[in-house]
Amino acid sequence: MKITSSQVLKTAPALLAGLIALSGCSSNTSTSSGSGEDSSGKTVNLTMSAWGNPDELKIYQKGIDAYSKINPNVNIKLVPVASDGYEQKLLTQLQGGNAPDVFYISDSTMIKLVQNNSLADLSGFMKTDSSYAKADEYAEGLWGAAKDGDNIYGITMDCNPLVMYYNKKMFSDLGIKTPQEYFDEDSWNWEAFDEVTKQLKDAGKQGYIGETWTMDTWIWSNGGLTNDDEGNYVMDQDPRAREAIQFISDLTEKGQMKYAGSLPKGQGLDAMFMSNQVGIIAAGRWLTPMFTANNLDFDYIYWPSNTGNKMEPVQVPIAFVSVNKESKQQEEAMKFLTFYVSKEGQKARLSGNGSSVPSVAGIDDIITNDKTVGHARYFIDAREKGYANGSLRQFKGRVPGLSERINEQYDLLLLGKQNVDKTIENITKQTEKLTLQSGAAK
Repeated sequence: MKITSSQVLKTAPALLAGLIALSGCSSNTSTSSGSGEDSSGKTVNLTMSAWGNPDELKIYQKGIDAYSKINPNVNIKLVPVASDGYEQKLLTQLQGGNAPDVFYISDSTMIKLVQNNSLADLSGFMKTDSSYAKADEYAEGLWGAAKDGDNIYGITMDCNPLVMYYNKKMFSDLGIKTPQEYFDEDSWNWEAFDEVTKQLKDAGKQGYIGETWTMDTWIWSNGGLTNDDEGNYVMDQDPRAREAIQFISDLTEKGQMKYAGSLPKGQGLDAMFMSNQVGIIAAGRWLTPMFTANNLDFDYIYWPSNTGNKMEPVQVPIAFVSVNKESKQQEEAMKFLTFYVSKEGQKARLSGNGSSVPSVAGIDDIITNDKTVGHARYFIDAREKGYANGSLRQFKGRVPGLSERINEQYDLLLLGKQNVDKTIENITKQTEKLTLQSGAAK
């Protein structure tokens, strides 16, 4: 089944039109209460919607304040929206012609809005002197579904590449060789991971807590693929992909890995890590502020490889910021957006908050200068080698609903309700079905 991103973007609007019916609803109305004046120096009012807790909203506001400081004629109102139901509210606003000028978009929602022609193409503006950011400043793997050929419909405001966290004190107390020691010896591989999780289990601890959505990283760590670099689905024909899924299934059966989906209600991997019940978990940088605030003695380690290479690609969770195609002040909105995601904008937002990683090159010192945790450099390595959902290697992010169906199959596997062969068979069926429905298959 041959698939390309351009095919999806060209054909899927017909499918989605019945779902969210954005085409044809593009009134020129905007929630911008602006005076209609442009960049002539007179007051301009913009709105930006985003999800986030109160602390995150304060971080977003730092980026807005930094822009307003150098553009005092621009007022930007941040409109918080609960993450639960954010997508549906945005779709409804776009359909009704009253969406904000600028808005956050999750990686899974991006493809819907691109297909429905709801987003302004930023590529031309980013080539002008008015843009604060240039396309080549961002790692290619971070564009996800926001970039189709030369067209750019959103920019990731920052990113959170996957690494593993390990409890240094637990390893020291139990006398277990640390992942970093293995890494320094060029032997941080699956055999080492199997060994340390067994030692942790034998000591009465949980070795590792895994989640379904990280399965692609395990497959890549074995040199396998779910989709090739052109987006073609190949997992059902790739023995290394099957071997990776079997490895995780075996770890679960041996009791060295606990599936997060089987934890008691209200108990998450972060809570278990803080209460010294588990030695290793995987996450982006978002857990760092909470762990440091609780004075945990932990460090990061890159994902273990089974290929002989020290590092293989990892998944990079992201979200985007985009401009409403129907904004009355589109150029002003683009100018603000490119600042918000630029070196200056990310530096204003990310310095000192410790919860994410710059997506733009040139300000890595925000991460590497932070000595709170020993090996923060792995986040930068992971960003440079990684792929976001919706990139061609994670083509499922360009097929609405497919990521959720695949996770459901891994859930059944990790709960012991189906074996590896049946899991791959069902994922293949879901992939073929939904990809065909999206119009992406030849």
